[in-house]
Amino acid sequence: MMNTILLLLSLVMIACVLCNKLTSKVGIPMLLAFLAVGMLCGTDGLLGITFDNYDMTETICTIALIFIIFYGGFGTKWSAAKPVAGRAVLLSTAGVFLTAMGLGIFSHFALRLGWMESMLIGAVLSSTDAASVFSILRSRKLSLKYGTASLLEVESGSNDPVAYLMTTILLTMMTTEISPGRIVYMIFAQIAYGVVIGAALALAIGFFLRRFRFETSGFDMVFMLATAILAYVLPCLIGGNGYLSAYIAGIILGNLKIPNKKKQVHFFDGITSLMQLMVFFLLGLLCTPSRMLSVALPALLIAVFLTFLARPVVVALLLTPFRAKLPQQLLVSWAGLRGATSAIFALTAAASGAVLQYDLFHLVFCIVLFSIALQGTLLPLVARKLGMIDESSDVLKTFTDYTEHREMQLMRLLMEPGNPWIGCAVRDLTLPPDTMLVSVLRQKETIIPRGNTVLLAGDTAVLAAGNDSGSKLSVPLCELKITADHAWNGKTPAQLHLPADELIILIRRGSETLIPQGDTTICAGDTLVMHDAS
Repeated sequence: MMNTILLLLSLVMIACVLCNKLTSKVGIPMLLAFLAVGMLCGTDGLLGITFDNYDMTETICTIALIFIIFYGGFGTKWSAAKPVAGRAVLLSTAGVFLTAMGLGIFSHFALRLGWMESMLIGAVLSSTDAASVFSILRSRKLSLKYGTASLLEVESGSNDPVAYLMTTILLTMMTTEISPGRIVYMIFAQIAYGVVIGAALALAIGFFLRRFRFETSGFDMVFMLATAILAYVLPCLIGGNGYLSAYIAGIILGNLKIPNKKKQVHFFDGITSLMQLMVFFLLGLLCTPSRMLSVALPALLIAVFLTFLARPVVVALLLTPFRAKLPQQLLVSWAGLRGATSAIFALTAAASGAVLQYDLFHLVFCIVLFSIALQGTLLPLVARKLGMIDESSDVLKTFTDYTEHREMQLMRLLMEPGNPWIGCAVRDLTLPPDTMLVSVLRQKETIIPRGNTVLLAGDTAVLAAGNDSGSKLSVPLCELKITADHAWNGKTPAQLHLPADELIILIRRGSETLIPQGDTTICAGDTLVMHDAS
């Protein structure tokens, strides 16, 4: 039996990966393929696997959602998101609430449902799905104007906790007697404990990681996995919002200077890809297509109302005061994809014992299919038709794992006996014009040179120059774009007091390349190429 399950598991994973290759060529979202594979394996599918365990699916999907939401914060670059953070947070809070209210009112009058069930449908479907948005932005490399990519990333990454808060409160009201005072306390506890614990834990973990070195390779990634789980569990134990805490912890840790961060982002990218595959496959497996027929019409009505009326109206209300251009508002409206989080919250409702007129899981599943198939597939086309594609930018720069690795041609100079530089401090060296000492290789150690670093016999001095010469040496470097509000704008390298493992190697200013000196002023628009050991 175990071998059969493992064989099926491996075949499903291979099928999903191959479908991803196919969907990238056809132009449909890969998450839709994961759903399709699950449905093909399910009760009404080719394999006919009977699976109807809502509780187990909810548990597995909740665990997966912890990592997806944590990575939603961990993978977002705050420097890129900061200019649009206010609008994004407004969409992820007030926007989610207004969307839920609008859907609730529509469901009550159009579907003739009770107010509580109507509002529950609104709450479950009120948030956009981070997994779907991130997947499409990255796989299709959608570089968007006006910081729209960062706006969508922050909104979709941070709005799930608000939807979860409304869902849990409504389910509590539907299943137990609860006083207004208790409801107010639940709202306070969910928000306050979630924010405080997530932020405090992230700062404490960041402080620890900067001072602790793991003896075994890969254990830092295991430690970060445990941190994501801890960020969720701690507030849940005292009535806080675990998803909110996980997101807050993720975005703080993802933007702190911690060792080996880029590898950890790549690790979480793989983990969350696996989580998405598992979640969408399980949701597809749990779905019974024959049961979708009974909710197909109401699901279509809700999906059309949500996509073409509720979402655009809410976006217009919240973004117009910020003077957001009409094409941006239309694209943000279209990018409001519904996905795994809505289906998981529907599972929570189905397992809560609340009395519902409709099969909420299959209703939401139909809407998710509609959203991913229509909005997800057409998102790149809509962006082009609206003139929102920015050819001069790279959407990958909005994620914390972005690093431009370049094969730079550097000079390597061995300090052989008799070399006049032996015994000299770096500050006393006379370097050729437009040349900079980048690093010193001393036995198995790489030293980032400072003014008081003394060169010794046997050292290898690595120099960067304006023209390629000498032996080739491949060095991984990172790129930092200086904006008008960046903390380094207007300062000189000497004023920055960089850590010992960081060094500004060169500055690209328009078509000009500068080798920085201590008194070189850093300007807005500059691109710094840096050695960064983190």
